[in-house]
Formats: sequence, C-alpha cells, structure tokens
Amino acid sequence: MFFSTLREDIRTVFDKDPAARSIPEVLCCYPGLHALWFHYFAHFLWKHHLRFLARFTSHFSRFLTGIEIHPGAKIGRRFFIDHGAGVVIGETAEIGNDTLIYQGVVLGGTSLSKGKRHPTVGNNVVFGTGAVALGAINIGDGARIGSGSVVVKSVPAGATVVGVPGRVTEDHTEESPALEHGRLPDPVAEAIRLVLREQDKLEERLQRVESTTGVTVPDDELKGSRGKIAREFSQGGGI
Repeated sequence: MFFSTLREDIRTVFDKDPAARSIPEVLCCYPGLHALWFHYFAHFLWKHHLRFLARFTSHFSRFLTGIEIHPGAKIGRRFFIDHGAGVVIGETAEIGNDTLIYQGVVLGGTSLSKGKRHPTVGNNVVFGTGAVALGAINIGDGARIGSGSVVVKSVPAGATVVGVPGRVTEDHTEESPALEHGRLPDPVAEAIRLVLREQDKLEERLQRVESTTGVTVPDDELKGSRGKIAREFSQGGGI
C-alpha cells in the first residue's frame, strides 16, 4: 500500500507537470514531492502522539524544500505542489484528492483557538501562485483560486475566484485540468469599464443639452487622461 502510494505520487508529477521527463529527475529535482513524502512520515508520527519528532521532521523538510506543511494537516491522494517555494499549509488544513498548488500558496489560520482554524479544500482544486486562503472556510470541489487572490470566505464548488479579497467571478460545472491564469476575469477592470461606459452616455446627453441651449462649455481637460485609462483597462477589447 505504501509503495503503491509513492508510485502514484510519481505518476501525478508526470500528469501535472509537462516539464517532468524522467523518473530520476522527478525523484531528485522535485521539492514538492519531497515535502509530501516527508509529510507522510511526519503525519504518521503526529497521529501516534510523537509530536516533537513530527514537528522536527516537518521543520527539517522545510529546511530542505522551502515548503512548510504542518504534520497535523490532512492531505488526500494525488496532491502536487509545483514550484513550491514559500508554500505554507497549517495544522488543521484538510486537502482533498487531485489538488494542485503553485508557488507561495498559504492555507493559513485567523484564530488563536485550538480548534479548526485552517481551510478545508475539496477535490480537484487549483491554487494559483501566491494565492492565500485564511480561516476555517470551505473551498468546494473543482474550485480555481487565481494568482495573488486572498480568500477569506467559503468558495462554492466549481467557482473561479480572483482579487483581494477574493471574489467569485465564474461558475463552471465541467472539470478543468488547470488554471489558465491569462484568461481569468478581472472584476476591478470590469467595474471601471462599466463606469467609463456610463460616463460616455452622460457626456453624450450633456452635449445634446448644450447644443440645444447654446451654452458654451470649456474643453474637457481630463479627456486625454480618461482615454489613456480606457486603453489600459480595455485589455484588447472595447470599452
């Protein structure tokens, strides 16, 4: 059973990282895999109440890999940390099967209580680089957490979350193998585009009123700046 789990972990690396080319490379050059294997041993010690040895094993793993996984954390099968420097997984965190985590992800706590204070993550979840999930929240199956997002509220299954604080921008039911960071929606840009469109409509109405009344108004000194902002937030599309 133990060796079949190790083989499954190696296959997971090949499935989730196209850069993996050979088994020796995976065994020697993937700190995310090393951290996971150290965690197996540390978690075993933790469950058998050898807490100091468990924490020392976790600390040693952090020194070697740059990845900190508390020995009390519960991690499912086919879990993969890609480019894992700076990843932190807290004591009461629970992670389901087939979850993918990139560099700098934090599953942290927000309470000083001894109880549940870290996230519970479902199956087939992806955390983009630098994403942070805080507190005893639930992140549903198939959720996608965008790079740099800070999630402080529970996320429904199949949702895509971006921003600070994290906002649900998309719900999907079909499974997606990866998080396409370049295609994530930007709720801030959407809000600015909406404001600019409404301003265009108001300016058109104002111009019609001015033309019928004969009132002369000064030139809009902010028109050039507004146009620059519009171009920056257009992202190739119209505003």
